[in-house]
This record gives sequence, structure tokens and C-alpha cells, in this order.
Amino acid sequence: MHVDTLLHRFGDKIKGVLEGFDRFVFKGRLLPLCRAAGMAGYLYHQGVLNKDYKDWALNTSTAIVRDAEEYALSQRGSGVEYLSSCHIRKEALAHEQQTKSGVTSGLIGTYSCLESCSTFKAVYDKAAGFPQIRPTPSRCKHLYFYYDHEDYGFMSVRLQTWAPYEVQIAMNGREWLRRSLDKEGIPYILEGNKFLDIADYEAAQRLLNSQLNTRWVETLSGFMPAVFPSMPELLGEMSYTWTLWQSEWARDYIFHDPKVLSEQMKHMLRHAFITGTSDRVLRYMGHPVQKNGQPHWAADPELISRVALWHDGARIRHWVDKNSLKLYNEQNVLRFEFTMNNPSRFHIHRTVESSGSDAKKFLPMRKGIADINVRTQICSARINNLTEQMATLDENISVEELISKVTQPIISDGKRYRGLDVTGKDLPLLRAIADPKYIVDAITNKHLQGIFSGAVWANGLEGRKLSGRISRHLRLLRIHGVIKKLPNQHRYMLTAKGRLLTTALNQMLGVHLSDLSKIAA
Repeated sequence: MHVDTLLHRFGDKIKGVLEGFDRFVFKGRLLPLCRAAGMAGYLYHQGVLNKDYKDWALNTSTAIVRDAEEYALSQRGSGVEYLSSCHIRKEALAHEQQTKSGVTSGLIGTYSCLESCSTFKAVYDKAAGFPQIRPTPSRCKHLYFYYDHEDYGFMSVRLQTWAPYEVQIAMNGREWLRRSLDKEGIPYILEGNKFLDIADYEAAQRLLNSQLNTRWVETLSGFMPAVFPSMPELLGEMSYTWTLWQSEWARDYIFHDPKVLSEQMKHMLRHAFITGTSDRVLRYMGHPVQKNGQPHWAADPELISRVALWHDGARIRHWVDKNSLKLYNEQNVLRFEFTMNNPSRFHIHRTVESSGSDAKKFLPMRKGIADINVRTQICSARINNLTEQMATLDENISVEELISKVTQPIISDGKRYRGLDVTGKDLPLLRAIADPKYIVDAITNKHLQGIFSGAVWANGLEGRKLSGRISRHLRLLRIHGVIKKLPNQHRYMLTAKGRLLTTALNQMLGVHLSDLSKIAA
């Protein structure tokens, strides 16, 4: 069981902690229609000639929009509102409409606009002698349905009105919790999607945890009869396959006093910049960076070192391979949030799809709903990495004591291993593994080869020889307890000891002589 060092550090300054889903977005696809061959087969069984595809598609889209118009009129007394630009923020519009209309439950509004999509068209094939169905990028009408649902709170459903009729359902775990608290009669103070106070934090956490027990297929498919009522008539027995396209998993530390939190954020920001070289700061700010640390050619090469202001607080963000980990404060809430867009970066033990076997292998995580629970565990573990890193800021252990623990030789399995030279030949490696991106991702030999290729530390080695040198040093770091190997993987994470050591080195090497003089005085 994970011990929350940051919670222990702040002690009675915190009145409660909440951890669970923030925003999460599902996508539904009709797999038989996702490929041109499947679409052509469907048209054949419907008796629709390929040459008549466009007329059929237009008629089908018109029917879907007409159904949406009738549904909106029956629920709210007003039809579908057409938006002239896809850049209009529909969520803000829905919130505004909810405030004006006073809707507390049910459909808030329905909107439509032209947006980019992947669809099909009939293209004449000279070899075949008749038109063939081909995939094509295009623009078509999309429908947006916004609800304040009695169970899930504020949410939306987006429907593409041209084949293959993709659906996107966006929900919010904190909104879901709001509705659950209302049903339980538990008082709370809410602003946006952050709870500033809750009368019973243990009960609130249990309600958040219960969201993971949802029967997702039934829940998500349950919205389709309302937004796509003609689906059975048009598509027969087809059903949607659902994936969790994007998720945000958040842990909130709710402080008694916003001023205390604001003061703590100053130390966290200083720590972030001491550990940040120019390329790392660029990553914090969301700018593209090449492997050599230089800005992408299409970016403005001027670097302005600053942390983004975030409402009444500040924000620090680390991102790697479309996944990001950030922390920010707003009023009395300190939030750590992991956004996962690319779950395949993480490997898990699971069965092989369509294998017919129950045997599990170590494979990339999928976006499918079958991996939701393990996905949340990985998100929580990454948040633990950052909270533990922040908890080292006020560690009372002296730098001398910390360094002495790793500079002495160690006997392991009858073999003697040298101590680390933390300010000499081992310093480049220690600074490399202290990169904040490894809070999001794991340390690998391959990553380190990219860092040290051509560097002085590599001693002119390349390829397998450089890989061997890195492997020997990683083993040394493991022996000293600085890093740990992930189960069944050639990937590593910093240990608590390693976080303390790298933090101490970054703080020590980042401080100015003028600051030391002030401390001595």
C-alpha cells in the first residue's frame, strides 16, 4: 500500500484528499463500417449501388438530423442550434444556456456544425468498370447533445452524421461525484470541477471509487436510443465498440487555508526550475523540442523561462509521448493530474486479443474499456512519483548524510561494488535520470543512449558498446538503491532514495554563490 509522503508532510494543513477521474472521453465505433470493404458490403446487403452512395448518405444524414431536431423540441422546446464555426466552444455555450434556462436535470441544448471527419466516397475504378467505395477525409455535420445528467452530471455526446457514424461521449468524474453526493445528502462546496470542501471525505472517496465498477458498455450504449434513434432501422444488429480515448486522473489535496497552499507552491516552482534545463522548460510549456534539446524548426527559438499562471495559482507540467503529468493550485486545492492519450507507452500483463487462450503476455496497454482499471492504477502510480518528488523539498536529512549513503562501496552477493562519484564521473548519468520526463515515463537504456550518444560520458562508444556501458551503470545504481527495475521489463524508475539524491544534487548545483552567502550570514 502506498504511503502518501506529501500528505504526511503537510499534516493538519490538509482537510481532505480526493482521487479519481476528472475528465474522460469515450469513442464509439461501428467496426464493420470502419473500412471501405465493410462499408461496401453493408451497402450491398442494403441493396444500395455504389454509384448511389452519395444520395444514400445525404438522405441518411438528413434523417439523423431530423431525429435530433424532434428530440430537442420534445425535451427543451427548441430545436438544433446551428453553429457557423467549429471553433466555437460548445461546452461554454452549453454552460451559458444552462444558466439562462435554469435547467437542473436533462438535456441542456443540441448544436450542429460542420467539422472534419473520416468518411467514404464512391470513386470510379477503371479496372473494375464501376465505382468503388474508398475512404476519404472530408467535412460533415456533427451533432452535439449537452446534458446535466441525473447520474453523471454535466456531460456531452457528439455524433458524426455521415458513415461510419462515430460517437464521442465526454464525462467528468467530479461532476459524477457531485450528483452522487446530492443523492447521499452530503453537503459540499464546489467551484468548477473542484471541491473546495466536503462534509465527509471518506464517503466521497468511496463514491469516486465506485465509478470504476461501472458496466461501461451498457452505460455508454444507453445514450444511443436518444441521440441516434434510427440506428436499428439503418444498421440492424450492429453495436458500438467503445474505447477510452482520453482520460484525466486527478488527486486533489484540499487545504484549510489557500494562503498556506500558495506559499508551498513557491517552493514547488523553484524546485521545478532548478531541475529544468532549457529543453525541459520548453517541454513544460508545451513547445516541440528535438532530440538534441533544440526548439523545433517551426517554433519560435526564443525561450522565455516562466511558469504559466493558472487562474489564481500556477501550473507545472511534464509531458512525454502525448501523455502529461501536471500539478497546479486553485484557491485551496492542490491538484496532481495525469492525462493519458497514449496508453500503448505502458506495458501490462494481459491476454492476447482473438487468441482464444487465457495465457497472459506482457503487451502494450490498449484504449479499450477492458484496461480501464489497470489504466487508473498506472495513472495513480505516476502521480505518486510526482508527489514523492515534491515531498523531498522539505526533507530534513543533510546533503552530507544523503551522499555518504551512496559513495561507500557495497558488497552484494559476495561481489564488491564501488561507491558512486556523485559530483564526478557519475554526475552526468544522475542528472540524466533526474529529468522530470521520467516522472511520466520510465528510464530505459534506449532513452539514455539517445542522451549520451556523442557526449563526453560515452567515451566515444556507440551502439552495443554504449548500451553495455549504460547497462553496467544502471546495475550500479540499482545496487545502491537509486533506481528500481519494473517487473518483467527493462525499464526503471527512481526510488525514494533516488529522488532524494537527485533532488539534493539539483538543488546544490542550481544554487548561486550569492544565495549561499545569505544562508551563511
